[in-house]
Amino acid sequence: MAGAAQKPDLGNQRKVLEESVVAKGLANVVFVEEVGGGLACKRRRFVALMDPIGRREVKGWILACRDRLTRFGFGWLEHDVRANGCDVLVLNQERLSPERGMVEDLMTVVHCFSSRLDGLRNFRKNLDEALNTCPRIPLPRPA
Repeated sequence: MAGAAQKPDLGNQRKVLEESVVAKGLANVVFVEEVGGGLACKRRRFVALMDPIGRREVKGWILACRDRLTRFGFGWLEHDVRANGCDVLVLNQERLSPERGMVEDLMTVVHCFSSRLDGLRNFRKNLDEALNTCPRIPLPRPA
């Protein structure tokens, strides 16, 4: 899973996953691709994948990178998935220094909230336009 900025990289991630699946001789593999931020836990495909894991219908989960799935709380998510009988394999185990990791986490949170502000501005602009185009109905004056 990737954010919109990483969308071009999604094809490369898919290729790496496909090569890993072939190298491991795995069958009945379903690839799930989704563009969405790692802070959003209500992504449609992400939620659709968690339900069969909870029913123990998924035997293994191979991820290109843990941050593509969730920015925070991966340890908890991994624990829950494993508790439901699903193995987890993360191909890219690259770890950032604690300082670099914190900087990237802060940048992610700031980006997420600034995007929400932009959405609120667009909502407010559309609401103002709608209110300005509505015919004005005079209110009755008190007697």
